Amino acid sequence: MPLQSVRRGQVRRDRNGLVRHVILIGLGANLPSRFGTAAATLTAALEALGGEGIRVAACSPWYESAPVPASDQPWFVNGVAALATALPPADLLRKLHAIEQDFERVRSVPNAARTIDLDLLDYEGQVSEGWPVLPHPRLHERAFVLRPLLDIAPGWRHPGFGDDAGALLARVGPEQIVRPLDSNG
Repeated sequence: MPLQSVRRGQVRRDRNGLVRHVILIGLGANLPSRFGTAAATLTAALEALGGEGIRVAACSPWYESAPVPASDQPWFVNGVAALATALPPADLLRKLHAIEQDFERVRSVPNAARTIDLDLLDYEGQVSEGWPVLPHPRLHERAFVLRPLLDIAPGWRHPGFGDDAGALLARVGPEQIVRPLDSNG
């Protein structure tokens, strides 16, 4: 999918202004790949999703964020995208993992630096403790997810807690630095 066809903006809301049914993924990277910078890798991943029976309905701007937990590894580039697909959650997560593998993601130790990370954050408000766990179990603790999520789905509410993304972000500690990526990113 050409980048120009990926809509930067918000997902649709109901008549009350709430985002009811949406599939959200988180994208992140802090190492260069064969596609170039971390931001270029994430853009390529969005394009790859389009060839997998998945439509990217909206994507946040890219943000740069300090590693969580704090470490000396490079800062991350992060974003959130809203998807449309007929794939059930488990199949969608398998597709995300296949893209990670194709993009040479190496899984070594938890929270290690990586060329790409694609996380299924929410699938139409489903709550599941089986595989895949929904919503993502640490979504509410991560400023690098919540900040870009606010850009595309400001009315979104956590399916388990009921809190909106803004309230969740307000509870995240100030040590989680997230700022817009400059246009050269």
